[in-house]
Amino acid sequence: MPTALVTGASRGIGRAIIARIAAQGWDVVAGVRNDRDAAEASALGERITPVLLDVTDPDQVSALPTLLPATLDAVVNNAGIVVAGAVETVSPADWRKQFDVNVFGQIAVTQAVLPKLRESRGRVVFISSLNGQISMPLLGAYSASKFALEACADALRVELKPWGVAVILIEPAQTDTDMWRGADDMVRDAEAAMPAQQRDLYARHLAGMKKFVPAARKLAVPTDKVVAVVEEALTATRPRARYAVGVGPRIQLALMTNLPTAVRDRMIATVARIPRTL
Repeated sequence: MPTALVTGASRGIGRAIIARIAAQGWDVVAGVRNDRDAAEASALGERITPVLLDVTDPDQVSALPTLLPATLDAVVNNAGIVVAGAVETVSPADWRKQFDVNVFGQIAVTQAVLPKLRESRGRVVFISSLNGQISMPLLGAYSASKFALEACADALRVELKPWGVAVILIEPAQTDTDMWRGADDMVRDAEAAMPAQQRDLYARHLAGMKKFVPAARKLAVPTDKVVAVVEEALTATRPRARYAVGVGPRIQLALMTNLPTAVRDRMIATVARIPRTL
């Protein structure tokens, strides 16, 4: 049976991935953050083996090769966080946190397991986002991390081709996970973290974001749709370099990435309810 390592397996998309592929016969090593999450992951299937893995912890990442089975066929780099706020207002520490998890942690895990994947001619899967190609206001740090992740994946795909290791990006839009269900709190937390002067400056931006989140949540797709695409990426004879999840995101990408910048900016501002003038 094939074996996969899945990071960020405690909740949301990661949790759904390990349950699905284990049910399809994969042996799954599930990266989780604590013992409680490990117990919950184990309960999802007898083929699931949890390991404590904080992708930002160098010691845990370096220990990975000793915790994995002799053969590894795939890694699904799913661990990720969202730091919200205007570019001006996100602290340098929060910018680093965003990139530590979404970029540096993903690359560190991939580096740690590549010797095994080279031997198996396996696959590297990154869970990116529609925001890896379309940057949104008040999600600049998150979007930047996904743009960076996609750039890394594009380089890695060409570098690893001689060994037959495929590198694949999955690009969901809004997904019905606890992260999106808690997006209102995320916006409020970002607002609360701002100094009073910045809250005044960005008051209308924040008001627009508070209206945008519920509207976007209605468009969220079930995690099953994302998981089905991940499964295809893991099993297709010739996997694509990128999979946008769903017809809507594919249309958005085709349209938005080919529009003149000024037109795209106006459309994004309208969708995100960002004021034209103050």
